Amino acid sequence: MTEFINNYFKIKERNSSIKTEFLGGLLNFITIMYILVVNPSLFAHAGMDFGGVYLATIGAIVIGCLYMGAVSNYPIIIAPGLGINAYVVYTIIEAMGYSWQSALGCCFVASAIFLLLSMTSFREQLINSIPECLKVGITSGIGLFIAFIGLKNGSLVIANAGTYVAIGDMATPATALTAVGVILTLVLTILRVPAAMLLSMLILTIIAYLAGMLQMPEHFFALPTGIDTTVGGLELSQVPDMIPIVLVILLVTMFDTTGTMIGLAKQAHLMKDGVFPNLRGALMADAFASFWGTLLGTGPSSSFVESSAGIMSGSRTGLTAVVTGLLFIFMIVLFPIAQAMAAVPSITAPILIIAGIHMFNEIRTLEWDKERIMFPAVLTCVMMPLTYSITNGVAVGIISYVILNLAARKREDIHPLLYLFAIWFLLDFLKII
Repeated sequence: MTEFINNYFKIKERNSSIKTEFLGGLLNFITIMYILVVNPSLFAHAGMDFGGVYLATIGAIVIGCLYMGAVSNYPIIIAPGLGINAYVVYTIIEAMGYSWQSALGCCFVASAIFLLLSMTSFREQLINSIPECLKVGITSGIGLFIAFIGLKNGSLVIANAGTYVAIGDMATPATALTAVGVILTLVLTILRVPAAMLLSMLILTIIAYLAGMLQMPEHFFALPTGIDTTVGGLELSQVPDMIPIVLVILLVTMFDTTGTMIGLAKQAHLMKDGVFPNLRGALMADAFASFWGTLLGTGPSSSFVESSAGIMSGSRTGLTAVVTGLLFIFMIVLFPIAQAMAAVPSITAPILIIAGIHMFNEIRTLEWDKERIMFPAVLTCVMMPLTYSITNGVAVGIISYVILNLAARKREDIHPLLYLFAIWFLLDFLKII
């Protein structure tokens, strides 16, 4: 058995060991456990059953990690993406007024297209059609959007009639707990404490319990209910009217996961002469997980940067991802604890804020001295939180990029697909389509 595992995952070939891969899988599992509270909490805001989304989240993680590990042989975690799922909940459902069934229908169609494109080279061509500056703007903008949602959920930012937004009342327990959580998570992160986000959530849970803000469940172990309300709950009838939304989901998911995968492959020294071996197989993992995840009742999946925890410990093969995926199966029975933690938004809000800050960090790579590149990226970034819509940010960014580069006579920097995207979004803004 040991020999089979070594040969199948090419463990010795990649200068690793079975023990190292198992430990890496365990470490990745610990660092990403917070997603089981945060992701169902997001969709609970949209009226979905927490237990159903909890199971769907586990299902998507298991499917994605097993595919990534057993088929693609990379030590990369696949799980429902916080950025895209925050967009689904707070923009498509809350701001635009669509039902969660229709929103998941959009996610399903985007994931199906995503899966088909991943089988061909067109996915890479589509990714390459978007200039690097807009990719930076999209990633950073999603970061600001997620951070803003965390600030709002944790009552650190509240509505104000005169200034639109204002700082929350620090004297209230919920706001104070959120503030403590943000500082605590930042300190743990800066000190490089393993699983900083998970540890922060556990400490905040204890504080919330002692302060009387958290009601502990009668039983710590129980199977979740509600999966019957989420599995196959998506609706496709409104999708034809939501094509721009489908396009944004498709583009954002592709940019997010591809960039993360390449960064992790570089960290693990798995790139060969600047080329990502079996890139198509790796890209299939998140597409596969997204497709089945939307059917189970959660949003699209993505590769997670937390995979670097296992990689830093020496993980180099897919055995790490397989171990991580299998460990999540055991989390099914801890549903009552996750549900109790999710009932206190101040426990999960700091995680959204810090995750958003991490994503916004991408803005540092922008070429600030080139105005025709800088302006569209910054517009993309700021329009997302200020209009409460990732779609608007992507649309404004693409339209402005095409116009500014045409004005600067830099037609060679505009991919033909960008003209189509720009015209589509412009017509959508003008309510012509």
